Amino acid sequence: METSEAIAALAALAAASRLEVYRLLMRAGPEGMSAGRIAEAMDTPPSSLSFHLKELAHAGLVTSRQESRYVIYSANYATMNELIAFLTENCCQGEPCAAIPDSDCATCGDK
Repeated sequence: METSEAIAALAALAAASRLEVYRLLMRAGPEGMSAGRIAEAMDTPPSSLSFHLKELAHAGLVTSRQESRYVIYSANYATMNELIAFLTENCCQGEPCAAIPDSDCATCGDK
């Protein structure tokens, strides 16, 4: 992942509503949810939701597909995994976390 892509993803998640939408889609799993169900679950007007979904899609964090007359949105797990890898690639000064005594590394869970 390039720095510009990481910045776009982090910026998209920096709004409370978009973070909530993303987390809802993560819970929904790969099958995703229709825009109508997302709006209902979040008690958000469709026009506001459309804006948030567009921002998340632009950052590559969600994907959409047409199913009959519905647009189904899903979390893009690959992009989130790339973002997490980007954020942690220089963890522990380039050493394996287990090699650093008393490390508080969130990546590997060692303490």
